[in-house]
Amino acid sequence: MADQVEMQDIRGLDIDKLAKGFAEEEYTMLAECQVSSMTGDSIRWYQKTAGTLTATSPSEIKNVSPLSVPATLEVSWTRNTSYPKKYFVEGFISMEDIKSADLDVLATTLRDLTRSIVKARNDDVWDVLSESQSPSNIQTFATTAIGGDQWDAASAAGNPVLDLLHAKKLIYDNYYNPEGATLLLDPLGYRHLVDWLITGKGSSIPGFSSEKIKTGVVMQILGLNVKVSTSVTTDYAMVIVPKRAATYKEQFAITSRIIKEEGIGSKIRVWTAGITYVTDPKCIVLISDINT
Repeated sequence: MADQVEMQDIRGLDIDKLAKGFAEEEYTMLAECQVSSMTGDSIRWYQKTAGTLTATSPSEIKNVSPLSVPATLEVSWTRNTSYPKKYFVEGFISMEDIKSADLDVLATTLRDLTRSIVKARNDDVWDVLSESQSPSNIQTFATTAIGGDQWDAASAAGNPVLDLLHAKKLIYDNYYNPEGATLLLDPLGYRHLVDWLITGKGSSIPGFSSEKIKTGVVMQILGLNVKVSTSVTTDYAMVIVPKRAATYKEQFAITSRIIKEEGIGSKIRVWTAGITYVTDPKCIVLISDINT
């Protein structure tokens, strides 16, 4: 007996394309990383401990007198080894459902399986970028130390704009360019930022409400592209130079397969594997205490 359409053309040939499509249909943290493939069971990588090299006084690299010995500058790196994480889930569709199901049943199952993997991977990428919110290498500060108060403070004493400008300054101070960097927020932080900008300072920012908010997402502010993710820990925000601060090494791309259980139904398996690591920690600024 020939395979039915549900069992082969949809459930076999096209399912992998569907899974990859579902993995890309919404924002993922991988967009902030340089993504490349890896071979083997581990990756050796190096973390840069400073930005542009500068001379330590009394050495100089400009206006050097004739016959002087040149200043010695050394690049400092920390060598690390990381191992990929595997993300692996499966769902089941009974033989009876396969017989009568249309594409929506498959698509719903496949989408939810793929999204569960993407969410778990997003959470891991965020934890790596933020050093699990206990930073030792990336840059960090609290809103109360710069802007005066949290972004949702009742007294309106907070100043998100000053906080974001300070984050850009810290990146500039380490000789990286923060223009076009990404501002990562969780939904609550996003709400407080937009409320402060429109309700609190709308009259001071001409055209903000009509030009800067599109389809419910703040597209850009102060040269930063704002992205919202539930993977971002509540009470934190991050400014990151994308494609520079971190790398994601992919061992297996998002992949899906069908495993038939004769007389019972079919399993849908989805998996991926990879690892994230921060190469340029001074390209990242973690802002804490943004909510009261």
